[in-house]
Amino acid sequence: MLTIDNLTNEIGGKAILKGLSLTINAGEIHAIMGPNGAGKSTLAYTLGGRPGYEVTGGSAMFEDADLFDMAPHERAAAGLFLGFQYPVEIPGVSNLQFLRESLNSQKRARGEKELNGGEFIRLAKDKAGLLGLDMDMLKRPVNVGFSGGEKKRAEMVQMGILDPRLAILDETDSGLDIDALKIVGAGINAIMRKPDKAVLLITHYQRLLDYVKPDYVHVLAGGRIVKSGGPELALELEREGYAEVVAA
Repeated sequence: MLTIDNLTNEIGGKAILKGLSLTINAGEIHAIMGPNGAGKSTLAYTLGGRPGYEVTGGSAMFEDADLFDMAPHERAAAGLFLGFQYPVEIPGVSNLQFLRESLNSQKRARGEKELNGGEFIRLAKDKAGLLGLDMDMLKRPVNVGFSGGEKKRAEMVQMGILDPRLAILDETDSGLDIDALKIVGAGINAIMRKPDKAVLLITHYQRLLDYVKPDYVHVLAGGRIVKSGGPELALELEREGYAEVVAA
């Protein structure tokens, strides 16, 4: 589904990713862990197409398309979803308005039939229920006045509605208490743990992986993946720390 080969990039002239390679197949969940400054969020933003993240070498193929030849909205329409560590607020735009337009714009790009108002509300209720989010919350402006946990749950509702093929989730566990973590983890599993979908989880800690079990865990350090393994690698990192594991 996603094949990254020897990816290098720069931000403001500073090299961050320095030859990163990774393959994610349909039906797989991959977790990337690593110390601060390793390039984890940079990888997510580069794949999502955030401005200022200049690709200087390598490639990223999503399905049969060159990801870096696509604009951010084209990547989204093709089935890539990027979850942010700090979801932004959009005053004056309700969640329902934002989500319906987001979904229908992607459907237009794919040549699919758009949802009418009733169809969309039924879909939104279903996905909000997965995340324990009251529909009244979706009538409010996007993330305005939301707690950290509410923002993350609202973002997972967005993911459920857009129904991506590949979800890249950048520190989705950041700012979540234990109860919210369980709800968000269950939502990720319900939405994305399917044979035709895949997930790239970026996290500092093991705790999210207690609820969303990865097939593979990778350690990113110095702009490269320096070690890969199964779920047991996350437990080793939690126990030993990054420095010990990377040096081993």
